[in-house]
Amino acid sequence: MKQVTIFRCVVSTAIALLMLVAALPVQTFAASPYEGYTRNKLGEDVHSINGYMYESSIDGFNLSSGPFNAPEDVFLADDGTIYVVDTGNSRVVHLDANHEVLKIIGDTEGDGMLNEPKGVYVKQDGTVYVADTKNQRIAIFDQNGKFEKQYGKPESPLLGATFSYSPSKLLVDKRNYMFVVSDGNTQGLIQIDPNGQFKGFYGANHVGFSWSRLFVKLVATDEQKAKLSVVKPLEFSNAVQDAEGFIYTSTLGTEMNQLKRLSPVGVDTLNVVPKRYGGRFDAGPFEVPSFLDLAVDKDGVITALDLQSSKVYQYDKLGNFLFVFGGLGDQNGLFITPSSLAQSADGTVYVVDKGRNRIDLFRTTPFADLVHDASRLFVDGRYKEAEGMWNEVLHLNANFDLAYLAIGKSLYKAENYKDAMTYFELARSRFDYSVAFKEYRKEYIREHFAWICLAIIVLIVALRYVIPFLWRRMTAILAARNTARAVGMKGGVPHDRNV
Repeated sequence: MKQVTIFRCVVSTAIALLMLVAALPVQTFAASPYEGYTRNKLGEDVHSINGYMYESSIDGFNLSSGPFNAPEDVFLADDGTIYVVDTGNSRVVHLDANHEVLKIIGDTEGDGMLNEPKGVYVKQDGTVYVADTKNQRIAIFDQNGKFEKQYGKPESPLLGATFSYSPSKLLVDKRNYMFVVSDGNTQGLIQIDPNGQFKGFYGANHVGFSWSRLFVKLVATDEQKAKLSVVKPLEFSNAVQDAEGFIYTSTLGTEMNQLKRLSPVGVDTLNVVPKRYGGRFDAGPFEVPSFLDLAVDKDGVITALDLQSSKVYQYDKLGNFLFVFGGLGDQNGLFITPSSLAQSADGTVYVVDKGRNRIDLFRTTPFADLVHDASRLFVDGRYKEAEGMWNEVLHLNANFDLAYLAIGKSLYKAENYKDAMTYFELARSRFDYSVAFKEYRKEYIREHFAWICLAIIVLIVALRYVIPFLWRRMTAILAARNTARAVGMKGGVPHDRNV
């Protein structure tokens, strides 16, 4: 009987503990479906802490608007609201910061009726510009979602009779000029003024040099050349504008300079030398990155979406690699068919996955926040202020080459050239190492000038007097020995030094 009582007490205590544990708040952690990595100066991928983690998704199922259908684009307005281009439903859904529906843009009939739009841009006053792709126009709605006017296919002799207009993305600058990406257009962004007049093409890609094309031109006949296909520049896939007025573009299917920062006259200012963005052989050894979209934050950090690998790559204002996340798959944090992205003021990245009819949200990790803060100071040339942050970055991840480079810059600016050389070597930056070595050599000569001068004087004296004297003495001794040996042989008696 006593044993039964003890057993009941134990069971009661265990149940009470279980109930207490169940009542406590539980925090869960989900493993990331993708591995974080960074890239060193040798182009090798090395392990790194993830910069972005999946947070949540917006699919419309719990919204009054209903589920999305093959969404193509997302725009984050200055007021924190979200515009989703719901292409399959031929509408634009306007959500507030809490992801609740504010309004639906696109009428069910009349001039405001959209036909599978692919892009949207919203001005600060709330005016909405929609790239109404199948209707071959730019449709404009006011801040309340009421249709105002439209701009159809631009007319100009420069466009030619065969020009096909299929607007897919656009942006509007401070002059109210529209820069339109048209599917299939390889001549650059189409500039349209506030009156709907064509003002020319802007910032077209260039056809690179090819030895094979040169060889064909040299050996082929005119008839053969006429049968060859004309090599055209690659088309832009998207364009965005930063606070300074620079237009950034992304390009599909090219090996180099897939991302560009165009000046007001259309010159690429991001790639002083050819640069490859994206991953290496992410989709196969014969595939090249195909960037669909990009976003630029207030600090010039570039976040770009690659269709080929279904990954998002991030670079600082100078084009240095920072982070990568995403990939192909059906887990949260991976994508089926990504189509667009945008970045909010707090750093959250919105990725449109039309293959899953939803938008995925990614938040920065504390490591990414640290890198971004350090990178901002580094880009501004405030190396000393950033040095402590970069040391902390290395404490968390010793593979982050950019941190070694930044600390090396700080030491170089402080005229600590010897230690700067050490960090530049760790960063595998040959150019910076050479520059630091040149300065260290000057510094070493200044500090040891007296000893160097003394060594030079001693060397000169040795070359001018000591070495010639020793040479003469050695020559005389050898000559005397040879003479003595010759005399001994002539007398018939072998020369013996012991006699």
